[in-house]
Amino acid sequence: MSRPGRSLLPALLAMPLLLLLVVPVAMLVARATPDALLGELRNRETLSAIRVSLLTSTVALAVIIVLGTPLAYWLSRSRGRFAAIAGTLTDLPIVLPPSVAGVALLLTLGRAGPVGGWLDSAGVRIAFTPAAVVIAQVFVAAPYFIRAARAGFESIGAELRESAVIDGASAWELARLVLVPMTARSLGAGAAMSWSRAIGEFGATIIFAGNLSGVTQTMPMAVYLGFENGLERALVLSTVLIGLSLVLLITVRLLGWRAAAPAS
Repeated sequence: MSRPGRSLLPALLAMPLLLLLVVPVAMLVARATPDALLGELRNRETLSAIRVSLLTSTVALAVIIVLGTPLAYWLSRSRGRFAAIAGTLTDLPIVLPPSVAGVALLLTLGRAGPVGGWLDSAGVRIAFTPAAVVIAQVFVAAPYFIRAARAGFESIGAELRESAVIDGASAWELARLVLVPMTARSLGAGAAMSWSRAIGEFGATIIFAGNLSGVTQTMPMAVYLGFENGLERALVLSTVLIGLSLVLLITVRLLGWRAAAPAS
């Protein structure tokens, strides 16, 4: 039986940081009254920022899932030096400052960049367009999905994959009938975290895509500008972002609980 003091001390030590993490968010939400929310949600620029964020982040998530799933599977099965280097590089955007990511994308895909210049000569412009928003979101958010998917694939034993191949399963059937169903929770959790990161992206996007209202202005940019034009808009968009983030975090938690729950 533990002494009361032993359990009370960790709680007291944890309280300052817990309050720092919770109180500012609670104060922000408390300031956004229902009347202010409804009024600001009728604003055309506010609705435009929400629309751009939801559209671009959804497209970015689709790209991440389609391209990130085979990459995660390859990383989960490869053990060579090249795969180790590739795995490290895929994690780099997690620790890379977003502004640096934006500069790197601009130097690569901008009109003066090697790839962007070639595309521009072909009549395709990427920088400062909605496509640039999607690319920036993919760049910063993809590692979260890849890490979760890779962990899910690594949890599948080699014997199971080999048994499916021996039974005559093609690569597509192996993926559709074995790999994806068995890693669905990991894939779902990774997708939720990636979408949350994409919809909250700011630094890389504003450098690579600009801040054009109705075109590339996302909710984080509108929040930043809201402090110059009026606090109400910033409060509303911040509340919307907090709500979306909570929904996504709860989704991740539920997926984790179901994965950990013992089979009945």
